[in-house]
Parts: sequence; structure tokens; C-alpha cells
Amino acid sequence: MNLYNFKSVILRSAIFISLTLLIFFFSLSPTLVQSYYSTGIYTYISATLRFISSIFPFAIGDIVYALLIGFVFYKIYRFYQLIRKKQLQKSHRITVPLQVLNFGLLLYIIFKLAWGLNYSRPSISEELNIGNQKYNVKELLALGNYFVDKTNALKNQCLADGNEIHFSLRQLREQAVAAYAKMAKKNNVFSYPQPSVKSVLVPWVISKVGIEGYYAPLSGEANINTDLPNFVKPYVTCHEIGHQLGIAYEDEANLMGYLTASNSDNIYFQYSANYEMLRYILFEIRMKSPDDYKAIRSKISEHVLADFKAEKEFWRKYNGQMFGYMDAAFDRFLKLNNQKKGIDSYQDIVIWLWNIHKEEIRK
Repeated sequence: MNLYNFKSVILRSAIFISLTLLIFFFSLSPTLVQSYYSTGIYTYISATLRFISSIFPFAIGDIVYALLIGFVFYKIYRFYQLIRKKQLQKSHRITVPLQVLNFGLLLYIIFKLAWGLNYSRPSISEELNIGNQKYNVKELLALGNYFVDKTNALKNQCLADGNEIHFSLRQLREQAVAAYAKMAKKNNVFSYPQPSVKSVLVPWVISKVGIEGYYAPLSGEANINTDLPNFVKPYVTCHEIGHQLGIAYEDEANLMGYLTASNSDNIYFQYSANYEMLRYILFEIRMKSPDDYKAIRSKISEHVLADFKAEKEFWRKYNGQMFGYMDAAFDRFLKLNNQKKGIDSYQDIVIWLWNIHKEEIRK
């Protein structure tokens, strides 16, 4: 390696480290992130990414990630070849680690600027004026009974409609966009220009690792596992769109998904949202009061229970052990992004559900 290339590697390292530090210190101020990034520059970045990605009928984010992985393996292979042929120079002992560092820092910078800084914004519950009052067990049980009754009623309406839920990707996108447009009339945080909702390229692989859907920050796409049971897809679609709008934390995207789908004019979207929330509430009740869990579960209609069974059978078709590994890995990812409670933070949605509905329940 000549002196020019050596200096250029050092220079890039200095630039990337400086940018990383700037982003880190900027992220320490949620107010600044909210004002200048989340409701500022990010709205233009995300809309532009969605506009570009919507031109393509397939998930370009999946292709980008595949190319990145391929590039990494290619570089590892090239490094192995240098070792095998004994062509490593003394300068490589410095430049190779720096090149690896530069690559990692570059990915970090792109991720943070494209979406990741939203992890540092204030909670969306504050923007929506939803309280954080904790519930006791009695109140949790009241919430559980409320959602059992509501979910049972919505399921009966779906059955009375006479049509099974068979949403195409286009229909999912159209209904979700309409639901967000309805909510945007109440609060601009739901504004969703340039929609881009895609099916993952290989649903079987995504199902194998236990993923319902995901947001692709580098392409701005909301990617849906279209192999999911049909009654799950509407809520998952609204949830992933929440991520597109800069809602980074999973519990907050749950809140966005619930508020949007449950207020949709489409009865199947309403059922999907309440069905998913009932799962979280039942889990919480089972943890805090197992005896009461059995009593409340007995009140769930046979048709809703049939959906629980169908969803369980869907995941049973795939590798349950791999699902456990991915669960642990995702928990670690959340903690690395300041979500210290990891997957347990999903249950914050139950607190918000209580605060949203407590007055109605108390009446």
C-alpha cells in the first residue's frame, strides 16, 4: 500500500469518528432530536426514500442487505487470500483494522441519519397526550375483560359480514393508508406521504426466523410477511408504517399500529388491532395473576380462540428453536439501542391501553 492510500485511510477514520461523536452527542438531547431531526430533516429523508422505493414492485431493501452481506464475505475472502499467499504487508496491520472500523462507522452513520436517531426522540405517548399511570391487578383484569368483550364483538361482526379476510398486499396498503389519513386529521404525527408497503422477498425465510414484518431503514420500506395468517396482517401493516414515520421503539410502534387500525373504517382492521392487543393483555394477566388468567380466557369466544390456535399452528410449522434464538438476539438489539428492558418493553403497550380506555372501563 502506497503512502497516499495509507493517509487516505487515516483521514477517513478521523472523519468517520468525528461524525460518529457528533451524532452521539446530538442524540443526548431528545428535544433537539425531535425538533431538528424527527419532525424536521427525517420527514424529508423518509419521504424521499419511500418515493424511490415505491417505484420498484419488490423489496429493494432486502436486495441492499443481501449485497452488503455479500460485500462483507467478499472482503473476508480477499483478506484470507492475502494471508494464504503471504502477501500481507506491515502497513496492513494498521490499515486493515482501520478499514474494518471505517466500514462499521459508515454503516452506523448512515443508519443513524436515515432512521436510527429516532431512538432518541421523546416518547410518542407524550405527543399523543397518553398518560403512564400504572394499573393494579384489579384494573388489569378490568382491561382484560373489556378487550375480551370488544374482540368477541368485532369477531362476530366479521363473521356476520360473511367474507373471510383475504387481503392482497395492495388492499392492505390502501386500507392502512386510509386509516392513517383518518388519524392524521386528529394529529399530524400520523401523516403518511409517499406510502411504500412491500412484501418481503422470501416470506418462508422470514417466517423461519419468527418475524412478522420489519422496517428497512436504508430503503424506507415497510416489509410485511405475507405468509402470515390473514387476520394478523392489517395490524402488522399499521405497526410497520409506524416505524416508517420515525417511531423507533417497538412498544411505541405497537401504540401507533393499535390506534390506527382500531380506528379504521374497515372492521377487519379493527379486529386485527384488538386481537393483537388482547394477546399482550392476556400475557400480562398470566404473569401477574395466573388464576384470573384462566377465568378471563374462558370468556373468549370459540371463534377468537380458533384464531389463536391458527396463529400458533402457523408458527409451529417453522423452527421453534430458531425463533427462540432470534427472540434472544432481538432482545439484545433493543438493549443496545437504549431500550434497557428489552422485549419486556412491549408490555408498555398495556399501560397505554389502560390509560386510553380507563375512563370508559370505569363507567
